[in-house]
Amino acid sequence: MITTFPATVWTPGSAAWTVGVILISAGITFFLRAVPFLAFRGGRLMPEWLEKLGQALSPAIMAVLIVYCLKDAGENWRKIGFPKLLAVFVTAVCYRRTHNTMISIVFGTACYMILLRI
Repeated sequence: MITTFPATVWTPGSAAWTVGVILISAGITFFLRAVPFLAFRGGRLMPEWLEKLGQALSPAIMAVLIVYCLKDAGENWRKIGFPKLLAVFVTAVCYRRTHNTMISIVFGTACYMILLRI
């Protein structure tokens, strides 16, 4: 005989449903992150196009994030545009000097928050 849970346990918003969704999401994320290691384990080399993609993708993603960050900077230059542009500049300078992503993000965010309050 198969025992099933009552229908009320698996309704959206219940604790069991939420835990189930989190576990399924975690399993899928783990699998997708493990695929490259499984595909290229041992002495197998990555294809040349994949190595080029890996080198080009990081700067491309950063460029998209910067454009998205500055997209509404022209609407109100003094209140929005200048703080955003200066925060991007501070972030770039911090990263260029320290090569530490965390420090540059913290200083850029702090600069932006301070400039918003002034």
